[in-house]
Amino acid sequence: MMKQAKQMQEQMGSLQEQIVDIEAVASSGGGLVTVTLNGKGELKSLKIDPSMLKEEEAEILEDLIMAAHTEAKAKVEILIQEKTQELMGGLGLPADMKLPF
Repeated sequence: MMKQAKQMQEQMGSLQEQIVDIEAVASSGGGLVTVTLNGKGELKSLKIDPSMLKEEEAEILEDLIMAAHTEAKAKVEILIQEKTQELMGGLGLPADMKLPF
């Protein structure tokens, strides 16, 4: 039991290091806005098509940024879940166990 706990602790440390390296990219508005987030949900880049940089397009642009961010965040969560299952699969933990990241 202690061996398994130590192995889990080592894998948790490895997982936390790998999460920072995860990146998810999402677009909205047919590619007018593109967002890249890292595994911690931090915004790494934001690209906006120049056609959206008009005063009358401000509200639409705000909505597109929010939509792209939401999609990228969901992708990050899926990637973290997959990475967690991959690293922790051999430990016999419940599949729906939430880890504190």
